[in-house]
Amino acid sequence: MAQRPDGRAGPAGGAPPPGDPRREGGVATATRKQVARPPKYKVILYNDDYTPMEFVVAILEKLFGKGPSEATAIMLAIHKTGLGVAGVYVLEVAETKVSQVHAAAEARGYPLRAGTEKE
Repeated sequence: MAQRPDGRAGPAGGAPPPGDPRREGGVATATRKQVARPPKYKVILYNDDYTPMEFVVAILEKLFGKGPSEATAIMLAIHKTGLGVAGVYVLEVAETKVSQVHAAAEARGYPLRAGTEKE
């Protein structure tokens, strides 16, 4: 066994000898902090007696990327229950979608309303 600079027996270079309790085995790993996912918000469309069903379907297809059958199903849920979920997004995106719905409805003269609700 080589002599260390401090005069003790053991491997040169200052590392403790194998089996020494000061020597840890294994792989050094860095611990990552868990980043919390941002809360999600539902964009809700509300029923009214004046906005045509075709316009609601068009909004769901254009602004929310729904297919024709899914958009029709959501529109019928809105018509039957008074409201329906158009999509689920982080808050900033949900608020933007609500603004887009209001702008499109107002441009056509319809009273369609939308809002957000925490999921």
